[in-house]
Amino acid sequence: MVVFNVSRVETTPFDGQKPGTSGLRKKVKVFVQPHYLQNFVQATFNALSAEKVRGATLVVSGDGRYYSKDAIQIITKMAAANGVRRIWVGQNGLLSTPAVSAVIRERTGVDGSRASGAFILTASHNPGGPNEDFGIKYNMENGGPAPEGTTDKIYENTKTIKEYLIADLPDVDISTIGVTSFQGPEGQFNVEVFDSASDYVKLMKSIFDFESIRKLLSSSRFTFCYDALHGVAGAYAKRIFVEELGAQESSLLNCTPKEDFGGGHPDPNLTYAKELVARMGLGKTESQDEPPEFGGAADGDADRNMILGKRFFVTPSDSVAIIAANAVDCMPYFSAGLKGVARFSLFLSSF
Repeated sequence: MVVFNVSRVETTPFDGQKPGTSGLRKKVKVFVQPHYLQNFVQATFNALSAEKVRGATLVVSGDGRYYSKDAIQIITKMAAANGVRRIWVGQNGLLSTPAVSAVIRERTGVDGSRASGAFILTASHNPGGPNEDFGIKYNMENGGPAPEGTTDKIYENTKTIKEYLIADLPDVDISTIGVTSFQGPEGQFNVEVFDSASDYVKLMKSIFDFESIRKLLSSSRFTFCYDALHGVAGAYAKRIFVEELGAQESSLLNCTPKEDFGGGHPDPNLTYAKELVARMGLGKTESQDEPPEFGGAADGDADRNMILGKRFFVTPSDSVAIIAANAVDCMPYFSAGLKGVARFSLFLSSF
């Protein structure tokens, strides 16, 4: 087992590190400045109560955009230095924002551990790449974004920070599922890489009637197309639609997550989801093929969506209204009644 030591690194504050509930978003060239990311991460640890850091389990993953892999290694080393006991990472560093929430709330580690928070690496629907955007935000033990009281503390800490803690750990292989253990001054530190989709698929099965959806997708009268825009939704699309629901893989577009989102803009709207829009019969030129009955797309971190019908666009407010109107009859999770409507995930907002 590798033994690590902890270093205290002197630093100075940066301007403009005030996060909102959606986190801190800047250009990659800003985040790669010496100490910039480290300052923000240490400011976050300092803003949390001791029991949410020392001995805790934290999730570190995101939408897979450029600089995510480097950031995961930096945050992991800083977590070890600050007394965190375990880090959970989705395979290849991929977890959608809704999936991170599900992991915090639902996942139990092999040793019975539960996560108390997460660093989510995403700039949402904004482009990715060396000259594009990167972002980071912290979610709490309830799976939701850090409240304003916490983000205010983080910001105040960024204005006065003088040092950060980091461990001299080697980089962890986040492409392979398994647990890597290290020994530090305060005991063992584990990094667990787990399957990105399993926990989320399990949750979706508890919410939706998969058998009914499977029958729908097997009908010759129903066709659909789903576009992940090369965002993190692609990590779930094949598992859910093809493997679980029996859809044809040809129904999926751009479902390989890429650091630069394939050079596109991962914002699911009529302007940027051009390929899906054309396939649904809404392009500037008439398609020779009959459009599918249903189309859907997600943004980079899969917490925003666009719904299309054959040759028509469904506004976001209408799609939520349709879901709410049919939730009690069609979704097992809401069989006891729908008490309210809030944020919907990739799959929930698609059906």
